[in-house]
Amino acid sequence: MVKRLFDLSLALCAGLFLALPILLIALLVRLTSQGPALYWSDRVGRNNSVFKMPKFRSMRTGTPAVATHLLKDPAAHLTPVGSFLRQTSLDELPQLWSILKGDMSFVGPRPALFNQEDLIVLRTAARVHELTPGLTGWAQINGRDELPIPEKVKLDAEYLRRRSFGFDLRILWLTALRVVRRDGVSH
Repeated sequence: MVKRLFDLSLALCAGLFLALPILLIALLVRLTSQGPALYWSDRVGRNNSVFKMPKFRSMRTGTPAVATHLLKDPAAHLTPVGSFLRQTSLDELPQLWSILKGDMSFVGPRPALFNQEDLIVLRTAARVHELTPGLTGWAQINGRDELPIPEKVKLDAEYLRRRSFGFDLRILWLTALRVVRRDGVSH
């Protein structure tokens, strides 16, 4: 209950504070590439339910819906501003909507793509699927895109065991530091 109230309060404050930058980024995406400003991907949420998660579109329309590392040449699929959006994590801002809706939290395991079956199976076995996915998480600050899937699940399971409001605040602080330094971001 405290976590949900915190998520709602922070998402509303962040949404108000970031409204103008969000509008400017949406306009920038639309002006620099064909297609919508937002990309809605099918993600796996709490108890393995699928939900639509928005991101600013950093890839060209028609790019396969797979994890970036599975693309033959990810850079070839980026929009003119896509690399910048990913490096700064600005592509994640629309997920404030998912937090407001309750599909996501600020802190939890990152939501898997609907077709990341290996990740989904391992998370289910470790009971991580019981958690609401997050904008950031323990695995994100311990390697982010660079971690192999079994290591991500191990860190997600550790979060499941250690979760508390204080631990969430620590993860949020460490996330802010990683974003500023652009640590572990896939281009």
